[in-house]
Amino acid sequence: MNGRRVVITGLGVVSPLGLTADEFWQGLLDGRSGIAPIKAFDAGTFPCSLAGEVPEYKLRDYVPKSYRKATKLMSRDIELSVIAADEAFKSAGAITKAAESGTPTFEPTRLAICFGAGLISCDLNELAECVAKAVTDGTFDLRKWGTAGMENLTPLWLLKYLPNMLPCHVGIIHDIQAPSNTITCGEVSAYIAIAEAAEVILRGDADAAVGGGAEAKVNPIVMMRQCLLKRSTTEHNDSPAAACRPFDAKASGSVFGEAGGAILLEELKAAQQRNAPILAEFAGSASGNSLNPQIAHLEADGLGLAMTIEAALAEAGIRVEDIDLIIPTGTGILLDDRAEALALERVFGTKLDNIDVWAIKGMVSHTGAAAGSLDVAAAVKAIQTGKIGPSVNFQTPAAGCRLKLTRGVVEKPIRNVLCCGYSFGGQTAAVIVKRFEA
Repeated sequence: MNGRRVVITGLGVVSPLGLTADEFWQGLLDGRSGIAPIKAFDAGTFPCSLAGEVPEYKLRDYVPKSYRKATKLMSRDIELSVIAADEAFKSAGAITKAAESGTPTFEPTRLAICFGAGLISCDLNELAECVAKAVTDGTFDLRKWGTAGMENLTPLWLLKYLPNMLPCHVGIIHDIQAPSNTITCGEVSAYIAIAEAAEVILRGDADAAVGGGAEAKVNPIVMMRQCLLKRSTTEHNDSPAAACRPFDAKASGSVFGEAGGAILLEELKAAQQRNAPILAEFAGSASGNSLNPQIAHLEADGLGLAMTIEAALAEAGIRVEDIDLIIPTGTGILLDDRAEALALERVFGTKLDNIDVWAIKGMVSHTGAAAGSLDVAAAVKAIQTGKIGPSVNFQTPAAGCRLKLTRGVVEKPIRNVLCCGYSFGGQTAAVIVKRFEA
């Protein structure tokens, strides 16, 4: 790769723990839960009425005045990506077109973006009248939907719900003219997007790139789907903070939510030339799949995920004994937690006994396509500060989960961090970041 190295210089996080990366990080260290009863809609009759919701925000604070009219065409997923990207650039001390003054830090044709997106759910209020027009004698009529029904949609309605609109809007706001890509691989979308952003730099097609992901799962249809598929816990509607219990014997399911995360990556020499804050270095990555015929879960033996982790370690040139921290998926769904634990055991063997494992979804919920960006942001902060937060709600290890999960704040030098994930459709991914050393 021409000897090029990729470093991380900026972080942007909007999550159930706050609207900035610092609020996210402090919430993790404090063991604070961002899971609460759903506010976005009345979920009182849902089997699970909990979610990880982002605090209120004003989108106008994150876009230039010249672009505010375009916010009418943004779904919540797009909004979250815009907020996260805005912070990522600012935290890196980078000036872009969004600043509306000053000289841009990056040549636009050398600035790239790759963002992960999920299944963007429609606002039901937008569809209600359309559906009503397509009903005949109480039955939905597809022919009427295609005529009278769709006539009630605004002409640009679809532009709010196309997954490539996340990097599209961010790209327009910040004048990103190098390669732009969208990854739609479910819950591992952000992992793969960050890896692809790094690869764009490594192969010389850009000097800087934004990688990350965003998804807003707090939607009646999405939430009910998770309930029907028995992924959501139904036992803690009255005790939200205790609801999501990764790798714990009393885990009864996951909790879903919303978030956005953006990682600004730069070629090392270019970053040094502009005296950028170098937070960590991108070390390696890999992606693969799980071959379980029951595609809603990982293979019981975790083989697919294990192979992906091994491939990422090989690309990074890092030995298993040199990993200081693992940030796993840890959904709180016992079948998947056991499979993930077995995958890690396959890779690390007895060395796993001495590696700290930090499961964060008990605090932030499962945020779908955004999840990987939150994991990587936490990994970078851990390297920076030499601190790891608690894995909340972990009390008694679930059967088959032989992991050294953190129970409080751990302080130690952290060199290499593995972040690994999987989607409910079988995709697997791993990203490794390390402490920067000149």
